[in-house]
Amino acid sequence: MKASHPGFNFFFLVLIILVTPLCSAQIQDNVFMSDYKLDPAKKGQLSVEIDNISFFQNNEFSSDLVKGYTLPGMWLQPKAVFYPLKHIKLEAGLHLLRYWGANKYPSFAYTDIAKWKGNQFQSGVHMLPIFRVQVALSDHLDLIMGTIYGGANHRLIDPLYNPELNLSADPESGLQLKYTSKVLDLDTWVNWESFIFETDTHQEAFTFGVSSKIKLNNPNARLHFYLPVQALAQHRGGEIDTIFTNSIQTNMNAAAGVGVTYAMNYGALKQINFEMMGALYYQQAGNIIPFDKGYGIYPKLSVDVSDFRFKAAYWKCDKFVSLYGSPFFGALSTAYKGRTYSKPGFISAGLEYSRTFGKGFSLGADLDIYKHFAVDTFDPALGPINEQSAMSFSAGVYLRINPSFLIKSF
Repeated sequence: MKASHPGFNFFFLVLIILVTPLCSAQIQDNVFMSDYKLDPAKKGQLSVEIDNISFFQNNEFSSDLVKGYTLPGMWLQPKAVFYPLKHIKLEAGLHLLRYWGANKYPSFAYTDIAKWKGNQFQSGVHMLPIFRVQVALSDHLDLIMGTIYGGANHRLIDPLYNPELNLSADPESGLQLKYTSKVLDLDTWVNWESFIFETDTHQEAFTFGVSSKIKLNNPNARLHFYLPVQALAQHRGGEIDTIFTNSIQTNMNAAAGVGVTYAMNYGALKQINFEMMGALYYQQAGNIIPFDKGYGIYPKLSVDVSDFRFKAAYWKCDKFVSLYGSPFFGALSTAYKGRTYSKPGFISAGLEYSRTFGKGFSLGADLDIYKHFAVDTFDPALGPINEQSAMSFSAGVYLRINPSFLIKSF
């Protein structure tokens, strides 16, 4: 990851202005998410699919919670796709991650604690195999094994999952069940992040997740109410774990709240969405994190007007730690080891664009500005510190290309 520079600020503002006339809202849906529904009409078809996101993400962070950096690069997934039956799909290929200007990459995971993975490196690109078996058990229920539909597909709120991981994280692998009906959307999964053999000197690690939306009325109604309920639990250890100090660790995040969408469809004004969410953190086992439990509140508002989306949010927490979210949502500094914060928070505003050119081709741009509140901190080396309020911003441009080529029908 390359350090960010103040000179990029002007570049990004100009770039977003240039792409504005091309775009419409919802980057998560149009760019980062993948369509998981099977197509029975493809029974017996063998295809080659290319999936790619090219990105340029710049983070200018002023808070001491995390240092700023830039992500210039792309990931590429060439794969073969075969439908042996109308309700079964097989996929096999490679996941390739490339940061422009980088020559070496750790061999394994790009989320969690990379040093668990040893000192093995890959040259040129970070490469992992992908293999997915998907079975439609009914019109409402899908079973996925191997490489699962992760990242944005889980629809987790930002305090639980940083959208930037859609660019940099490894594909999630394990077991997944996805259920969709008129009253409930449910996604539950296990992502196996670190496998150990006997005498290995790193820990086994996996994450269990649940993301659901209870629909209180018809989603197509002009005024739609829903209840999001989400949870993540990461376990580190393993029965053959050879690390005996702080060996077993289990940390959890959860979130629940209420949401409402008002479909205006009046001229340029399309819809308004508001969610009020509460988030929890709990350390069930271990003491690697200095807090055993914490909480946060997260109201957010978005307005879709013509070809863009305006966003605003508020965050305030006490001893909250996010397993996969941005450090902005936590009370621990990743920039300064051991530094903790007393009830940190921020307000944010953003502008988002995306455009779908056709199935499998989309473009997005995003700008987010954060106003961090002044906060009392404690540093083990320096003692009590009062961190003044600060401004941070994040901006990025993303291009998704996902064409499919039919090879043969059997």
